[in-house]
Amino acid sequence: MPGDEPASAGPSSPIARILSAATVYTRFRILAFLALGFSSGLPLALTAGTLSIRLTEVGIDLTTIGLFVAVGSPYSLKFLWAPIIDRAPFPGLTGVFGRRRGWLLAAQFALMASLIALGLADPVAEVVMTASLALTVAFFSATQDIVIDAYRIERLPERELGAGAAMYVFGYRVGMLASGAGALFLATWLPWSTVYVIMAGLILIGVVTVLVSPEPAAAGAEQPMEQGSGVTAALDWLKTAVVMPFAEFMGRRGWIVILLFVTLYKFGDTLAGTMTNPFLIKIGFTKAEIAEIAKVYGFAATLIGLAAGGALINGIGLIRALWVCGILQLLSNLMFAVQAAAGADLGLLAATIGFENLAGGMGTAAFVAYLSSLCNVAFTATQYALLSSLMAVARTWLSAPAGWLVEHVDWAAIASHVPGVALAPDTGLAVNWIGFFLLTTVAALPGLGLLIWVQAITRRQRREMLSSAPAA
Repeated sequence: MPGDEPASAGPSSPIARILSAATVYTRFRILAFLALGFSSGLPLALTAGTLSIRLTEVGIDLTTIGLFVAVGSPYSLKFLWAPIIDRAPFPGLTGVFGRRRGWLLAAQFALMASLIALGLADPVAEVVMTASLALTVAFFSATQDIVIDAYRIERLPERELGAGAAMYVFGYRVGMLASGAGALFLATWLPWSTVYVIMAGLILIGVVTVLVSPEPAAAGAEQPMEQGSGVTAALDWLKTAVVMPFAEFMGRRGWIVILLFVTLYKFGDTLAGTMTNPFLIKIGFTKAEIAEIAKVYGFAATLIGLAAGGALINGIGLIRALWVCGILQLLSNLMFAVQAAAGADLGLLAATIGFENLAGGMGTAAFVAYLSSLCNVAFTATQYALLSSLMAVARTWLSAPAGWLVEHVDWAAIASHVPGVALAPDTGLAVNWIGFFLLTTVAALPGLGLLIWVQAITRRQRREMLSSAPAA
């Protein structure tokens, strides 16, 4: 893919080459993905962690809060409408802004409206309405993600895709910080309805970026939905846009095992994450303390984890990195069990959050790299939507019973049957949380077990490629 700069001889010294390569981050088309990543990451906490604190404060029971995780289902199902966004124009806006920018603007304005409506809803009197609006926010957020992924691939030259992805992930994390720690700080002094209006206004950062950015040439090169007519044309479009990407993937060796692994690799991590904020509130931490340590400090640890995960992949290979990161994620859940036993200890919270976010960042870097390696270049957008949707299943459907597991499983009775365990009086709350986080640790094991199978499949594929390669 040609770039904007003419080819020239590279700098002679290593330092000069590094400095020259670093200038890619000063280019507008790269910086644009910092803003688009921010717009993409902002809505997630507003329907997940931040919303769970809002619900906890007004007295919503933990079982219901756990079920609210299911409002993130659109992130798990976005592959269903990704082919339409990838191929069809958006009425009205496409003619003015182009197909990618038209879809992006439509998703962003709808996202802003739904965030404002969610903020105005009363979770106590209108719990069903609140859940429905959170589901709506997630739908438009997932739609925005689909378009940004396609826009990034089509907008950037091949040699800049790595820099664009790095800038996007950084912006995404900043967006999550704004709607996590930022929203919690604001909610200390402002009503939640006002906080959500402010968060909706921040989406304008992404809107302005879309307006000042060009439509990628590749996006206007084909309009399959507008070509031809009749049943034959419709079937041809359906085959190209929907059937072929999935058929190609299902033709691979071990594809069912791979999909199960994608679903379960981060299950233990996300199951624990579902109840992290309610847990911290219940054991005595304030919103300000959560914002300062769990959000800001955790954000820094996540960024370090992302960088460390990338370095680990380069140093020991992708599959081995998945092993290391998976084990660290499992151990981070045990840290929360220790925190539950210790109570509202700020020093221990810093250690717990730091380790959990470091492990989670490393795991994310390795896992995203693995998902990217699975995509056929002919069907990248749709196949990545499928794989990332399955990754979100653990965060949504599988984690929905988390609150019920805390509230309705008698962990104290279970512990009393363990030899050598003697419970002190008034330890019921701690025991419930300890039992839950121990369960999340066990929930990480199926993903690691499937990794054994995935590793065997990968090795067999490598041997087959080597044996079929022509002799030098």
